[in-house]
Amino acid sequence: MSDQTVSQVSGDLPDLDRLIACHECDLLMHRPPLRLGERIECPRCGYELHTQRARVVERSMALVITALLLFVPANFLPIMQLNLLGQASEDTVWSGVLGLYDSGMQGIALVVFLCSMAVPLLKLLCQFAVLLSIRLDIGRSYGLLLYRIYHHMREWGMLEVYLMGILVSLVKLADLADVTLGLGLLCFIALLLVQVWLEVIMSPQQIWQSLAGEVGHAGD
Repeated sequence: MSDQTVSQVSGDLPDLDRLIACHECDLLMHRPPLRLGERIECPRCGYELHTQRARVVERSMALVITALLLFVPANFLPIMQLNLLGQASEDTVWSGVLGLYDSGMQGIALVVFLCSMAVPLLKLLCQFAVLLSIRLDIGRSYGLLLYRIYHHMREWGMLEVYLMGILVSLVKLADLADVTLGLGLLCFIALLLVQVWLEVIMSPQQIWQSLAGEVGHAGD
């Protein structure tokens, strides 16, 4: 993999499509053409601005489908089984939301439902629709709208925070009762890892270019 740096804009303002701004130091630069495997780095702060990846749409589509398949077992299969004084209970993400609601904490239940179930699912569906519009070359204007909506929802899907809460609860409950990890927890961790991998693979720069019709398929 070879690296490329970009030069700072000077003189007359060039074509805006050829400009790129650093997300860290706000330096405005020319965007050079990239071959597969090459990346752009900011000459001022060294921040990686963009990497040209191969077969972005196909790889991202595979990860989105995997995440969608993991979503149901991650939220509805038991995360853990708790055995206390001879009484056993199984807890899932969905049962946790219902438990908060039945306990009179409707506001907290709504936040947990949105951040751990609704928003992550909507994000995946938006990503799937965007990739499908690129792959089939249909409805790219809707794909642009959905991709903007996806970026607005990114900060609301906090699966890692929910997972951290689950792990803290497991540690605290281990001294009070017999705790058995369930298949739902493994699916939840796998779902989180797949989504992190998807964030890395699904290059925003290449997706925007594909949706705008600048290239046929991202990474081809």
